[in-house]
Amino acid sequence: MQTDLLDRVRKLLAKAEDDGCTPEEAEALTAKAAELMARYGIDRALLGALRPETDRPADRVFDLDNPWAAVKANLLAGLATALRCQCILLTRRAPGSRVHVFGYLSDLERADILFTSLLVQMARALALQPIPARGGAKAWRRSWMLGFSSAVVARVRAAEEAAVASATASSGQAKGGGPSAALVLADRAVTVRRQAEQAYPRTRKTRVTYTGNGYADGYREGQKADIGGAKIRSRSAGALAR
Repeated sequence: MQTDLLDRVRKLLAKAEDDGCTPEEAEALTAKAAELMARYGIDRALLGALRPETDRPADRVFDLDNPWAAVKANLLAGLATALRCQCILLTRRAPGSRVHVFGYLSDLERADILFTSLLVQMARALALQPIPARGGAKAWRRSWMLGFSSAVVARVRAAEEAAVASATASSGQAKGGGPSAALVLADRAVTVRRQAEQAYPRTRKTRVTYTGNGYADGYREGQKADIGGAKIRSRSAGALAR
C-alpha cells in the first residue's frame, strides 16, 4: 500500500513536469502529490508502531558541494525538519557543507527524494529568472534561492500538518485500532531527538542571512514547485553553477 502511494506521487509529478501541462493543471497535480506524500509518512509511522521492524530510527550524512552549498544545506535542513527529522550542520574540511540527518527510515527516504527533486526544480527556475541590472548578481541569486527554499518548506510543513490532523481525527473515531497518530508521532519525535543528542551532546543554533533583494521573487517561485517527490531527471542541474 505504501509503495503504491509513492508510485502515484511519482506519476502525478511526472505529469506536472511535462512541458505540455498548463500551470493550473500542474498546480492541481502538485497539490495531490503533496497530500499523498504526507499520507505515506503517516501510514509508515502507524505501521512502524505496530511492527517496529518495518521502520526503524536511522541517520544519513549529506555532503553538499559548492556552488551554493550553504543554500543547499538550508533547503535540506528545512525539508528534513518539516518531515520530523533532526539535522546537525557539521564542519567540513573540503569546500562545501555537511549535514547529518537523524530520523526514521521512511522520513529520511522522503526527505532525500524531496531534496533531490527540489534542487533540480530550483536550478531550472533560477536559470529562467532575469537578473537585475543593478546590485550584485551573486547576492541576488542567493537571496532568490533562500526565498524559494522558504516557500517550499512552508508548503511541505502545511501538508504534513494537514495529514497529521486528518489521521488524528480518524484514529479518534476508530475503536481499538491501535495507538493514535498523535501519540505515535510524539514518541517518534522523542526517539529521534534523543538519537541526535546522543551523537552530538553540545550544539548551537545557526542562522542563514542574505543581502540580495531576490528573496520575494524566489518565494513566489517556490510556491509553484512540485513537492511530492518524483524521480527527477538530470537535466538543468548545472544552473546552480551559474
